[in-house]
Amino acid sequence: MFFSHLKKLDWGLILPVFLLTSLGLLSIYSSSLGAGNFLNFKKQIIFFAISIFLVIFLSFFDLRFLKINPYLVLSLYFLSLLSLGGLFLLGTEVRGVKGWYKAGIFSFDPIPFGAIILIIVLSKYFSTRHIEIQRFQPILVSGLYAAIPIGLILFQPDLGSCLSLIAVWLGMILFSGIKIRHFLILILVFLLIMSISWSFWLKDYQKQRIVSFLNPNIDPQGTSWNVNQSKIAIGAGGFFGRGIGKGSQTQYGFLPEPQTDFIFSAIAEETGFLMISILVFGFLILFWRIIKVALTTSNNFSRLFASGFAFLLISQTFINIGMALGILPIVGLPLPLVSYGGSQLLAFYFGLGILVSLQKRA
Repeated sequence: MFFSHLKKLDWGLILPVFLLTSLGLLSIYSSSLGAGNFLNFKKQIIFFAISIFLVIFLSFFDLRFLKINPYLVLSLYFLSLLSLGGLFLLGTEVRGVKGWYKAGIFSFDPIPFGAIILIIVLSKYFSTRHIEIQRFQPILVSGLYAAIPIGLILFQPDLGSCLSLIAVWLGMILFSGIKIRHFLILILVFLLIMSISWSFWLKDYQKQRIVSFLNPNIDPQGTSWNVNQSKIAIGAGGFFGRGIGKGSQTQYGFLPEPQTDFIFSAIAEETGFLMISILVFGFLILFWRIIKVALTTSNNFSRLFASGFAFLLISQTFINIGMALGILPIVGLPLPLVSYGGSQLLAFYFGLGILVSLQKRA
């Protein structure tokens, strides 16, 4: 029974995720060589094993019941808000951001789980109001659901995660059948909020990152250092790369955060354009498979969850790779499924498990 169940799973959806995480593990191992510390690599293997179990475990349950269980969905939502709000009192500050709960060698980041829960909440809300979506009131209510966690994250401050959640909300609204003029109004409101954020919410270092993005030569030894080192690492990799453990930028500390924010650059330097092509191809296959679920499923809740999960992955991937290439400002966002981070990995596999369950019963 167990193996027959596994055969029925959509492995075309699951295998690209395993590939991406495996490439991330290879890069984390390599950058651990230079640091002489393999703790992160060992922890990531453990998180990967738990994540695989989580996907298989969730696939056994018919999670379509989330659509008809408002009390559970709201409980998850309020638990998410509580965990985000608790960071201001109990969170550990790292590089000016209070985004983690620390317990010994382990830390917990509630934001990625909050993103998955927000997708569940919006899927539940829109799936029962697909006719009313032509009016503006449901859009405003959904915006309130999204605005509370986004506001809590913005005050940490974590601009990258805020942008990703905004992309999820806008994407799900667009997918739910909103009128074009309503969508354009939301875009204008979003631009207005971003302009206000510059004056009231963004920290000085975040403003400096945006300014250095617009003018990379303004401070090459300061705010522009990270992106310049990232470009050097990517360019030095060539087609086949310098080899595992042989990238000077990655191994000698020139490349900042080679296991998290700039893991794309580390992979490019040591394994070259060839492996980067495989990485990008893996993401494209994954995006296509998720969007295919969203377009082909007859269940409205499943369709909306798949679209929200797709927008979450696509937005974070686009932002992270854009940061590494220097075509977007640095906002401190890891590469989904690839970068080091147990909370990120478990949360994305949690979302994948829900999607696999919904897709299996579509």
